[in-house]
Order: sequence, then structure tokens, then C-alpha cells
Amino acid sequence: MPGRWRSWVWLALAAPTTIVFSLLGMLLFAAPFRVRYGVITTWTRLAIWWLRIACGIGFTVEGREHLPAEGAAVILAKHQSAWETMAFQLIFPPQVWVLKQELLRIPFFGWGLRMLEPIAIDRAAGRKAVVQLIRQGRDRLQRGIWVVVFPEGTRVAPGEHGRYKSGGAVLAVNAGVPVVPVAHNAGLYWPRDGGKRPGTIRVVIGPAIQTAGREAEAVNAEAEAWIEGCMPRLLGAEGEQKP
Repeated sequence: MPGRWRSWVWLALAAPTTIVFSLLGMLLFAAPFRVRYGVITTWTRLAIWWLRIACGIGFTVEGREHLPAEGAAVILAKHQSAWETMAFQLIFPPQVWVLKQELLRIPFFGWGLRMLEPIAIDRAAGRKAVVQLIRQGRDRLQRGIWVVVFPEGTRVAPGEHGRYKSGGAVLAVNAGVPVVPVAHNAGLYWPRDGGKRPGTIRVVIGPAIQTAGREAEAVNAEAEAWIEGCMPRLLGAEGEQKP
């Protein structure tokens, strides 16, 4: 129950400000991407700050030195909660996300999200979705915008391991950019059911995986091995972190 109350306190500020920043984003529809991104993601900074105040959830980042110094990259990351969809905006350069197109239909939230030029795909489209990912992903990467992909496709609970789809690796190989693998344990503190628990989320950024001359399946497998190999040290017995 305490976690539920913390969630409601957080939403008391997050929900109305979502409406405000979504409307601001739509008013800036004709502005350059980075202007829209800067304005709308101000909401993210506010939401993450309020999350720490209202719910006691902070975060640390390891491995920033692994980020490529120049050019955009494809991030392949674990997906455990809504937290990483926000916090990654504070950790990594300007980015877009591969997401299900239904999210764009959510009033206000989806309208503002559309202004950030996500790659919204129909999961049932099969091969067409991959073609769309490559076409739109290359466009974003060539403009210097990073692309975030959750290869498991949906949120998985801490300790679980979904099938890693290869779309993000296919995009990286096709565009000739590196893959940056990312592991974290956000699900311990913001689980899928929405309740929140105080603590410090740990994010670990792995060494960039070069894609030149490689097959997408091999790149995807390397990213999966690194991410899943990193998870045990981020998770401990009964949801506690290891020292």
C-alpha cells in the first residue's frame, strides 16, 4: 500500500504537467526536432526530480565512458518499467524510441510523444515493421539522433529473460552505427504493476559493439549476452541489490 500512495503523490504532479508539456510540444510542431525535444523533455527532468522527492527513487549510471564520442548509435536495453523510457532522456544524447503505435493514440501523452518523432510500429505487421524500422531509423541516425530499442519487445520482471528480437541490430548493421548495450534494475523499484519502492536504480552502459562487416544476428547475440550477463550483479535475493 505505501508504494501505491507514493505513486499517487507522484502522479499528482506528473499527470497535469504531462498535459501542459504535450500542448507546448504541439504548438512547436513546426520547430526543429531539437527545439521540440528540449522543451518536451523538460517534463522528463521534472518527472524524474519529483520521483526522487515523492517516491525516494534515485539512480546512478556506470560506464558513461563507453558512449561513442561522435555520431549516433542504437541502444539495446533491458525493459522493466516506465522509468527507463524517461530516464534515458537524461542519460543519453537526444533520442527516439521504437514503440507500439497504440501509444500515440493516448490523449495528450500520445500527442506530445508524436512530436518527438518516435518509430511507431505495428507489432503485427511482421516484415513491414522491420522495413519501417530500418527506413525511419536510418533517417533519425543520419540526423544525429540516437535510436532506443527494447529488443525483448515488452516489459519483463526482474530476473526474467525474454526473447531478444533482432530488429535493433538489423538497423545498426544497415546504418553502419554501433550498438550500445544497457542493463538496469528499474523493475525492483518501479515494477510493472505501477507501485513504487524507494531505492537507487543502477544503470550500466556496456562497451559499444561495432557492427561493420558483421551479421545482425551476431551483434544481437553479443548485446544479449552482455546485458543478461550483467543482470545478476544488479539483482539480489528477494529483489534487493547485491553489495
